[in-house]
Formats: sequence, C-alpha cells, structure tokens
Amino acid sequence: MQLEIENVSKSFGKKKVLENLSFQVHSGEIIGLVGENGAGKSSLLHILATISKANTGSIRLGKWTYGKNRRQLRKLVGFVPQDIALWEDMTVAENMIFFEKLSWVNRSKNELKQLCEDMELLKWEEPVHTLSGGMKRKLNMAISLIHNPELLLLDEPTVGIDLRSKKEIAGYLKQKAKVDHKMIMYTSHDMDEIQSICDAVVCIGNDPFYENLLREADMKIISI
Repeated sequence: MQLEIENVSKSFGKKKVLENLSFQVHSGEIIGLVGENGAGKSSLLHILATISKANTGSIRLGKWTYGKNRRQLRKLVGFVPQDIALWEDMTVAENMIFFEKLSWVNRSKNELKQLCEDMELLKWEEPVHTLSGGMKRKLNMAISLIHNPELLLLDEPTVGIDLRSKKEIAGYLKQKAKVDHKMIMYTSHDMDEIQSICDAVVCIGNDPFYENLLREADMKIISI
C-alpha cells in the first residue's frame, strides 16, 4: 500500500500552516515529521486522520481518495494524539475492551491482552490512574492498533516518558513497520529519536535549522 500526498495546503484564517506539501510513504516505512512548533506537523496528521480537511491538494491511501471516502479511510488509519485519552478509573483491560466495542473489527479479550503484552504493557488488571506516563502512552497506542490499521499516525508519542519506555516503543514500531509492513508517520522534537527510528524525514515549514540538523545527521529528506 502507498500514501500519496500532492500539493497539500492548509490555512486557518490568514495563517498558512502547510503549503504545497508533496511526498509519498510506502508500506514498511517510518517517516518522521519535524519542524518548529506551529509549522503544521499536527495539522497534517489531523488531515490524514480525517479529523480535518486540506484546503487544496490531493491525498490518496491505497485505492481510496481523501475527501470522498472517510468511512473506508478510517478503517485503514490509526491515530495516536499527543494528548492521552483514556478512562483513568478503569483498568487497562476495561479500556481495551471498551475501545474494541467502538472499533471496526471484533477482537477477543486474549487478542487485546496480547496486543498490550507485545508493547511490554503487562499491567492488564491495573487501573489506568496507577500507571506511569510511559505505560499510559503504550496503552494509548495499543488502543489505536485494535483495528490493525495500515497507516499509523503518532503525534509526539514519547513526550515526557522515561528512556526505557521510549526504547520499547521504538522497538515495537520498527517491528510493526518491517515485519507487519505498516506505514508509520511520527512527529518528535527529539532528533536523536527521529534518527534512530525513521527511514526518512519530512521537514515542514522550510526551517533551515531543522534542515541543517537533518543533513548533519545524514537523514534522507523526502520533502521540505
């Protein structure tokens, strides 16, 4: 499968956050999105998650074109927002079962538990409010994967968590891309993290600072 983004622009009133952005993502690739705050990284993820729409340009995921096939596209896309959205007083198990009922597919309790265990999230019966920040991030991600999406969108998924959780999440994402052939798009301000996880980078906002950092790190840049 392939994601094709062509000449996409997005404005909020007079403020333009994306301008004629074009690039492609293929199955098995992890693509980083970098740029200063307000450059449009989250806006692009919201467009790809069908939460908002581009003003101009075209986007295609597999055989489905954005703007016409919202229901079909949502079956193919998983989105992990920067803000954690969980039921704090419910257990990990109860959260997974609750969100499975809202999902496009039916998953057994054992399948849901295995999904958490694959991420080293082992506190199945623990209330969410007792979990560390890293564990909550993992649960947020596990929920987005219940319907087994082809495209996974992650907005700062490791912000504010410990190094061990960061490394475990990175290892899991690499497996999802290389073994399960998923497409992953990943925003982060941590350039070491981007360098270690991503196959290529989209630099949003024409920021020379980030462009120079990427070139110094010898990262593949697929759009500026």
